[in-house]
Amino acid sequence: MTPVELSRTVLHAVRCAVDAGELSVAVPAKALVERPRPGGCGDYATGIALQLARPSGQAPRQIAEVLRDRLLVVPGVAGVEITGPGFLNITLDGDGLSGLVRDVLRGGSSYGHVDERVPAGPLAHDRPVSVRLQVAPGPRAAVLADALARILRSQGVSVLLRYEDAAGPDPAWGALSVPPYDPLSGDHIENIDYIDEDDGPGHDADLASASVLLVRPVPAPADPLPLGRAAGRWALLYPAAHDRPRIAEDHLVQRESNPLFRVRYAHARTRALVRNAAALGFTSEPGDLGPAPALTPEATAGDPSATLTDPPTTPLVTALSTYPQALATAARRRAPDVLARHLVRTADAYLAYQGSVRILPVGDEKPSAAHRARLALAEAAGTVLAGGLDLLGIDAPDTI
Repeated sequence: MTPVELSRTVLHAVRCAVDAGELSVAVPAKALVERPRPGGCGDYATGIALQLARPSGQAPRQIAEVLRDRLLVVPGVAGVEITGPGFLNITLDGDGLSGLVRDVLRGGSSYGHVDERVPAGPLAHDRPVSVRLQVAPGPRAAVLADALARILRSQGVSVLLRYEDAAGPDPAWGALSVPPYDPLSGDHIENIDYIDEDDGPGHDADLASASVLLVRPVPAPADPLPLGRAAGRWALLYPAAHDRPRIAEDHLVQRESNPLFRVRYAHARTRALVRNAAALGFTSEPGDLGPAPALTPEATAGDPSATLTDPPTTPLVTALSTYPQALATAARRRAPDVLARHLVRTADAYLAYQGSVRILPVGDEKPSAAHRARLALAEAAGTVLAGGLDLLGIDAPDTI
């Protein structure tokens, strides 16, 4: 169960408690689920009971007890404990890490996506939904709209694009994978929301009530075409819409200082491991990773909550398990940069993991179950990196 799925499960428990008369409160649009903080326990924690206390007129622990009883009967939930004033600490059932890896590999490039036929996703409380992106002139707006359309569709949202410039995007922008323009008929425009330079960090769009979103980011200060498709799109998408992008050649350099290079390099390393394993005559199989050393300080980069006593998988597992949540957040905030930053964290966590654990056997060593499991985790990381880059319209090369 991913954090997004667990969040939906918590909301479902609230809704059922309201329907049963156990709670008298409006069901919120979302429930924040995160890793437990110091003093907590379990796999995930939520403060939904504290959130509902004031509007319901009930004590947080009383609400938490109601929700705990409902969550305990949910398949996949092994235990629920109440800590502090009313935090719900949830322990998931199943085979933990290997179950997560199986979910990623089974989902492939669609891991984290929402089936449009299922009422679940960032707009689940008000489906069906169709959004039209009204695209301002300029290459950055065109690239941002294309990436946003991909992300929204991954969350089950129907998306149409319409350009303010009657001529549509410059055909030269095809080098940035901006799709050809298919003009729409002139419909009446209402409920317009904006994606522009005035939106500060964390601004959420009310997509469910906005039939049209105006895509108007800070324009690029220079022509991004000389950077090529991958670096050009990354340069336009990595900064938030309200930030001015840097159109510079450092997006092309193959160094650790280049976030795009790290993401693509990490993916290429996972593919190289799969090829090398095939040459040794074995494939991946999720399972027990075997004993591993503790984290180095550098290896915690992918997960600020990780400690030096955690296994080296912790930041990577966090990045993989929260990828669906990152997609949902990127859709809700209509911010492809949220996805781009998550991919950087995933790549950094994977590279740190690869550097701290021997994934493939060496010398006369025979492939073990631990080697197969470590390879499966690496393959899952590559799957997430490739899927995320694809949503940004950027390819994930198998070799660099």
